[in-house]
Order: sequence, then C-alpha cells, then structure tokens
Amino acid sequence: MELQEKIPVPVFAAVDREVFLRNIYPQRQPAVLRGVSLGPCLEKWTVDYLGEKGGDKEVKIHVSTVPQMDFLHKNFAYKTLPFNEFVRRASEKKHSDFFLCEDESYYLRSLGEDVRKEPAELSKQFPGLAEDFHTPDFFEPEQFFSSVFRISSCGLQLWTHYDVMDNLLAQVTGTKRVVLYSPQDALHLYLSGDKSEVLDIDAPDLKRFPKFVRAKRYECVLEPGDLLFIPALWFHNTLALQFGVGVNIFWRHLPADSYDKKDPYGNKDPVAATRALQALERALHTLDELPAEYRDFYGRRMIQRIQKRTYCDGKIDAEQNSTLPSSPFTKPG
Repeated sequence: MELQEKIPVPVFAAVDREVFLRNIYPQRQPAVLRGVSLGPCLEKWTVDYLGEKGGDKEVKIHVSTVPQMDFLHKNFAYKTLPFNEFVRRASEKKHSDFFLCEDESYYLRSLGEDVRKEPAELSKQFPGLAEDFHTPDFFEPEQFFSSVFRISSCGLQLWTHYDVMDNLLAQVTGTKRVVLYSPQDALHLYLSGDKSEVLDIDAPDLKRFPKFVRAKRYECVLEPGDLLFIPALWFHNTLALQFGVGVNIFWRHLPADSYDKKDPYGNKDPVAATRALQALERALHTLDELPAEYRDFYGRRMIQRIQKRTYCDGKIDAEQNSTLPSSPFTKPG
C-alpha cells in the first residue's frame, strides 16, 4: 500500500509566553511544548485520587465495544456513571461491571452545566481537581473559551476532526499518539461536516478513499506533562497508548463576534464561513437550472475563481505572520 508522507511534529523545550507568541504561534503549525508547568496534577492525578476528588458526581460518557470510536456512525452508546466508578472502569482492561461487554472502552469529554448553552470549564465541573491544574498563560484571559476534561481507556482512538478555535492539549497522565493533517489537505480527507469519513487512518480502505494517501501525516506521542498546540482547522486523531487524563484549553483567536454564540462545543464554523457555504449552496441550486455541460463549464469557472481568491498554496500571508502579544487575533492559516 502506498503510504502517506509522515512528518514528526516539532518539539520545543522551555517555552514561556513570550517564546510561544513570538516563535511558535505565528507559524500556525502544530508543536509539542515540553517543560511548561502544569501544576501538581502530574503527581497527584492517580486513579484513587481522581475518584476521591471527583466523587460520585454523575458524568455522561461514551461506551463502545470496540476501541476505535466512530462519531459519524455512532458505534458507541451514551451512558451515565458516578465519576469515581467511571474512573475505576476506564483504568481497567477487563471489567467485572460493564454495560456492553467485559472489554468495552470508555471515554469522557466533560460538558458544561447546561450542555446546550455553557462550554465545559474544569474549575466549574471539577473544582477540586482544577486546583491542581495550572492553565498556561499563552493567551489573553478574555480569549478563553473552554477547558475540557478528557479521560480515555487504554487503546481508545477518537475520530479525525477539526475545531475552529486554537487548542492546547495538555497530557497529564498516560501517553497518547496524535496524528494531525493540515487544513490544506481537507480535500483528501473525505469530510462529512467537521469529521473525516476515514475511520482507520493506519489501514485505510483505499478503494473507498483513494485520495487519502495524498494527505501529509504529522505525528507525535505525548508524554505526561506535554502540551500540544493544535491551531484552528488542523485535523487531529488521538490514540490513547495508556489509560490517560488530559485537559484541552480552547481560546478564541478571532474576534469574539466571528463565532456562533450558540455553540457550547466550539466546533461550529465561523459565522462568515457558514454564510459563505450557504451562499454556495444557493449558487449550486441555481446552476441546476442549466443542462449538464453548462453546469460543468460554469462549475469549473467557479472553482477557478475560488482558488484565485482563497488558496494560499502553503504560504501564510504577511498579515498572519505579524502576530504579536499586543495583537493576539489572527486568521487561521
């Protein structure tokens, strides 16, 4: 099988706010940051400690009979467990208590108190644990959107998707493989909304997805204490190599009114992008009034105009390269 080009994600040590904003953030490329202080969570967050601090607060979780979870086809069930019971089960490989089967996989993505209106925030859902976690000050406080608590069974793999906000993934315990794809490879990923239809990225069905091999594969393994900077629109797929706990910190890098105000997950396309996609649908419906050869001709002309107006061919505009701490808002590359 023809393999994708694999590119290691660069690793940076001793990164502080100034280094991040000057040398890393403007590049709009994934980066592993090592040596950033995350607080006492690195030593404290054992299974017993998590269960004690989290207590019997009920949490909604994903449970699957297979470790490769597929959001598009929903090969998992939503279940509810007390947090301490969930942590105990997620840390086991075989379960004496289970919903579907004795080797089922578990996944928690924390939610806001009002799941339809409020983003997740570690300090609100798990205040006892939040005291142990230090959020890096790599963005302005008013840019903060959410801090999502995540816990995965060993072997759990999450579907490939993109987010519309910048993201720091803090790996607190366990190790995790992360595979990323550039926004410029979107046409090779067979998208359905914000998710890729290619579920098995390690052994893809190339009869169904022949263009997938053209996508460049960026890859890293996160160790406890690592931070992964995932710029907005970069696709990512995670595989828990061990039972692990992490925290995602999302922040708005566009002006606040660029985002859908009714989006507690931070994954709806920016308002202007949504309007543009709706306009495109209307234009395509208009072309349907023409015979096939005319649709083909004018469709190709539309594609050419879109390419001229929007494609940057791997180069970031000078405007995007001028990010400074005093001007934190940039367009995604």
